Amino acid sequence: MTVATIIALLVAAIPMLLLIVFTAEVIAGLLPQKSSVVKSPLPRTVVLIPAYNEAAGIGAMITALRATTDPAIELLVIADNCTDDTAALVRAAGVNVVERNDPQRRGKGYALAFGRDHLAVGSPPDCVVVIDADCTVAGAGIDTLAREAMRLKRAVQACYLLRPDLTASPKAQISSFAFLVKNLVRQRGMTRLGNVSAMTGAGMAIPWAVFRDAPLANAELAEDMALGVWLTQIGRAPIFLDSVCIWSDAASGGALMIQRHRWELGLMTIARRAVLPLIARGLMGRSLSKLWLGFHLLVPPLALLFIIAGTTLVVTLLLALAGASLWVSMLLLLALAVAGSATIAAWHLAGRDQISAAALWRIPLYVAGKLPLYKKIFGRRDTDGWVRTRRAGDKDIPR
Repeated sequence: MTVATIIALLVAAIPMLLLIVFTAEVIAGLLPQKSSVVKSPLPRTVVLIPAYNEAAGIGAMITALRATTDPAIELLVIADNCTDDTAALVRAAGVNVVERNDPQRRGKGYALAFGRDHLAVGSPPDCVVVIDADCTVAGAGIDTLAREAMRLKRAVQACYLLRPDLTASPKAQISSFAFLVKNLVRQRGMTRLGNVSAMTGAGMAIPWAVFRDAPLANAELAEDMALGVWLTQIGRAPIFLDSVCIWSDAASGGALMIQRHRWELGLMTIARRAVLPLIARGLMGRSLSKLWLGFHLLVPPLALLFIIAGTTLVVTLLLALAGASLWVSMLLLLALAVAGSATIAAWHLAGRDQISAAALWRIPLYVAGKLPLYKKIFGRRDTDGWVRTRRAGDKDIPR
């Protein structure tokens, strides 16, 4: 084996692993799933709704949630650093609200910690369900989440998706499809392969015995993912429940790129510090959930994954010109082709409501368009902190 071949193998090893993990999760997630929901008593449950300047939609959200949720379940809105009428509208709707004013510590994690402190006074609930203020829940989803969390004594994550809109721009459709691959298909695969799931924010049900000790008060850009890592590390790996769907509207225009930047930066920040400890603890403790969550976090966002793999393929081909074996490039090309085929299969079987065939063919342009975003992420340390995603009807993007 030549030195050039060894270098090519070393260069291709990590991208190959990323593609293998991604493909395995997608294939496992597309296999037929069996529902495991068992009817159990409804625990005393409180729905926590963090809200920052949500006056435009909070009333409709509460009305929709009450229409499908058991009357015994309480709602508590955390009006977090609001400068509009969010709190007043919540009170007018007959729902409990607590107001938090701390402009120096902004973000969902701080809001949830504030809500938890409020609940801890007196008689706390058996279970807490977290729903974002711009989301709706399909059917009696809150009830099901709470029952499953208490039955399993684990955190339960619902299937959180963006509402389909085939009239949206190709960029928005592709982004929504990538969201579906991550939050539905790969979540199913994680559950099947590692008995673990990622926490994705809205639709999290957590037993109070676990929630009361969770490290919530932080400025993480992906506080939900950080919570899932913590739960897995303490041996309470969350589980995915795809029978409950949570929906929100996709962002558009400039707000879409701001949202994607925040999500992807948050994900990669957590991955940098959590991947190696999770994999090491998984191997040493023979914990499949820790091991697989580590592998899952190792895989970057979909566009970046294909950018890395494609760039590495070019490098190995150049090394082949310098004497490396061509079979290294052929293996990487095969892994790329299989991962691409799995992505197309995900569209065919689960994603045709999210993205049209015409928009699907524009994915290469979408990937190329993400290069400036990744240059920004890797080129400097982000100091902007948490930024609320723009909603329909907003005049500007609150900071």
